[in-house]
Amino acid sequence: MTTAVPPLDSPFPERATTPQRQASAGEAVHAHRERPRWERPAYAALLLATAVLLLWNLGASGYANSFYSAAVQAGSESWKAFFFGSSDAGNSITVDKPPAALWPMALSVRLFGLGSWQILVPQALMGVGTTAVLYAAVRRHFGPAAALLSGAVFALTPVAALMFRFNNPDALLTLLLTVTVACVLRALDGAHTAWLVGAGVAIGFAFLTKTLQAFVILPPLALVYAVCAPTRLRRRLGQLLLAGAATVVAGGWWVAIVELWPASSRPYIGGSQTNSFLELTLGYNGLGRINGNETGSVGGGGRPGGAGGGGGGWGETGIDRLFSANIGGQISWLLPAALIMLVAGLVITWRARRAADSLEGMARAAFLVWGGALLITALVFSYMQGIFHEYYTVALAPFVAALVGMGTALLWEERGSRAAALTLSGTLALTAVWSYVLLGRSSGYLPWLRWTVLAAGAAAALGLLLGARLGRRFALGAAALGLGAALAGPLAYCLTTVDSARGGSIVTAGPAVAGGRMGMRFPGGGDLPPGAAQGPGQGPGQGQQGQGPQGRQGGPQAGPGGSPGNRARGFPGGGPLGAGAPGAAAVPGGRAGRGGSAGGPGGLLNGTKPSAQATAALRKDADAYTWAAAAVGAQNAAGYQLASGQPVMPVGGFNGSDPSPTLAKFQQYVKAGRIHYFIGEGNGSGGEGMRGGGPGGPGGSTSTAIANWVRANFRSVTVGTATFYDLTAPLNGASTPS
Repeated sequence: MTTAVPPLDSPFPERATTPQRQASAGEAVHAHRERPRWERPAYAALLLATAVLLLWNLGASGYANSFYSAAVQAGSESWKAFFFGSSDAGNSITVDKPPAALWPMALSVRLFGLGSWQILVPQALMGVGTTAVLYAAVRRHFGPAAALLSGAVFALTPVAALMFRFNNPDALLTLLLTVTVACVLRALDGAHTAWLVGAGVAIGFAFLTKTLQAFVILPPLALVYAVCAPTRLRRRLGQLLLAGAATVVAGGWWVAIVELWPASSRPYIGGSQTNSFLELTLGYNGLGRINGNETGSVGGGGRPGGAGGGGGGWGETGIDRLFSANIGGQISWLLPAALIMLVAGLVITWRARRAADSLEGMARAAFLVWGGALLITALVFSYMQGIFHEYYTVALAPFVAALVGMGTALLWEERGSRAAALTLSGTLALTAVWSYVLLGRSSGYLPWLRWTVLAAGAAAALGLLLGARLGRRFALGAAALGLGAALAGPLAYCLTTVDSARGGSIVTAGPAVAGGRMGMRFPGGGDLPPGAAQGPGQGPGQGQQGQGPQGRQGGPQAGPGGSPGNRARGFPGGGPLGAGAPGAAAVPGGRAGRGGSAGGPGGLLNGTKPSAQATAALRKDADAYTWAAAAVGAQNAAGYQLASGQPVMPVGGFNGSDPSPTLAKFQQYVKAGRIHYFIGEGNGSGGEGMRGGGPGGPGGSTSTAIANWVRANFRSVTVGTATFYDLTAPLNGASTPS
């Protein structure tokens, strides 16, 4: 079966061709005169609607993930912090990722001042840019209708609506992965070296965004180019080597500088145990994510059993992981449809010549590239046993969207065939049923919608099946009804997402769902470790998210004791996170802090919301110190730093498990008068928030030693509801201890 050749007035004119023009897939078909009059207004409307969705109510999320917002604030104050991605302007330690994702936000804050919009607008614009790149890539060989559908599917993917309104690195990563695929497709269309090198540059900067995750899609892309590019094999291999060199240069220049820079004059590399970016890349952010052996992690590690044959501290692994309760509503609405469209597209185009030197060959290459990227990323996400968050799945969104748009276009052209009509109708029916299931996972959430989607999807599927007999107009009506049914569920999730605040280190889109773990799973089956509660990011205008089972994202509340079965592994003394780990959101008295108590320690999952008294104390005489304060854990430090605008040293990095600074180095800083305060427990009662420590690495004992040394040698004072230890006032009037 060969691809039908549509007339020039086809809804998909880019695939219109004549035998004389088949030799060049990319030429005149893209001419301006062939654009239908409705295309430009429709494209503009798509980008405008995407921008409105991503910018609406954006300030409600405040500083979103305080961990990254603090680094953005530091980078806006210090060019050294900007370059390295330091958590504080004093440059004590970096975040546990390379800094590329921080750079656009830090520049925005440097230009326009610190605030929620200044941090998050660059992320939203990346979402609009990703939609535009996806549109251009799909349109080139499948036409404007397919491109519009792909853009709409992407923009209405709930996890995309979440992450392009958030300040995690995944927004820039997704944009760069989409650019990479688009460049590879342009390179295939004529064997253009420059476009393939451009793909290498994009991947290099993606590496500087989220290290080895950028390389996940490389095997299928390189294989497709090596097999399908319309040039001799020797040239293909040479082009791939040039692209690889471009990747090394684009991603390696920063790594080389960091590794060659004297360690004594740069910040410690957060997330590593040896102050090495290479160790961070290959361990904590590399193979450790796959096998779960992440030194310094907070709950990773594989364990036998579970669905699909394995599971870990971050949920069950297996082929069904992306369809599970906690992940399904983020990404999987159209994932089954995308997989069906991939198979259908390859079946329809399988007789095309090997080289991508015809329209049919390029169509097949596009399915191989987008489909290969989807499959390999989905498999890695399904089986990785290390740290895994629901929002990682945003990387799948452009791949799913492209396959849905391309496959629908191809099947629509072939709808006169009984097989194509059955495939198109069956895919729509399956999508409607799966939407019905996903909507039913949220108790009381728009109950009318799931039944409407099911009924409309069934009617549209029947209409598509009968469309060839009842005429084009009837088929178009059925297609419009089916499109509405397929996108209604994701749209509802997106609107729920943008209508509420989202904050902390673990966030999800849409409403709370039955069976969703809302984050990591710790021994004993708990959704979160005892005492760890996640609330909204504590920025200006921050509100309660209303997301989790207890009215907030993050899971059930728990007091600082917990049961033995709920004690997390790796904490000093075997204690639970709420009783001694850095950044525990629990406050004495058996209640869980919501994103950090007022002036108390923030959560491992979220930053602190300091009191006015604490903020004023940090600002007083701050210019006389390198750091206005130090606190165990980056989320603890972040809230104070963002509120005061002064550098706050995060002892031990993100979760207190990094050996930075050492006790001896910290004592040197104190003796030199470079740190004013050490921020202790949340209510001044000598409670648990002071202990320090952290899971999974030798640095936990370092932060514990620092916290114990401070308690034993310095006076404490209650500031608001927090306890500050004045490092300029030793106990008993003695000189500063060393």
